[in-house]
Amino acid sequence: MQWTFDPAHSQIQFSVKHMGISTVRGTFGQFTGSIEDDNGVVKHATVDIDVASLDTGNGQRDDHLRSPDFFDAAAFPKATFVLTTFDRNGSDVTATGDLTIRGITKPVTLKGEVGGPAKDPWGNQKVSAELETKISRKEWGLVWNVALEAGGVLVSDDVKLRIDVQAAPAA
Repeated sequence: MQWTFDPAHSQIQFSVKHMGISTVRGTFGQFTGSIEDDNGVVKHATVDIDVASLDTGNGQRDDHLRSPDFFDAAAFPKATFVLTTFDRNGSDVTATGDLTIRGITKPVTLKGEVGGPAKDPWGNQKVSAELETKISRKEWGLVWNVALEAGGVLVSDDVKLRIDVQAAPAA
C-alpha cells in the first residue's frame, strides 16, 4: 500500500546547542513524504524537505541558516531522506537511510516507534511514526561557527533531528 504524509499532523524538527548552554529548536514547514508497505512491512520511504521553510522563531537567525554559511538554500533547496532498511519489533522501529543535505549524502539511522493502522472518526485509515537521530552537521558541510572567548563554540556540531508523521493512503 502507498501512503502519503499528512502535513497537518506531521512535523520535522531539529535542535542544536547554542553556546553550549541553551538549545535552539526549529521546524521545517514544507515537506512531502511517502511510504510503501506490503502487509505492514515497510519496503520504501522518502522524505523531501524544503530547507528554506525552516523556522526557529527568529527571522535573522533563519535567514542566516538559509545562507551559504549553513544550508545554502538557494543552491541546495531540498534535503532528502531515502529509506534503505526498516526493522520493526512490535511498535519499536529502526529506520536506516540516506540523508542528503547540501548535495552530500550520508547514511543515518533513526529510532522510534510506529502506530497504526487506525481509523480516524471519519473512517480514514492512518499510520504514524515518531523517529529521532543525532547527526554531525559538519559531515554535511554545515561548518560555520565562532569560537567563544571562554572556550567552546557558538553552535554545536551535534544536531538532533526528529520526524513525527502521520500518513494516509495515497489518493
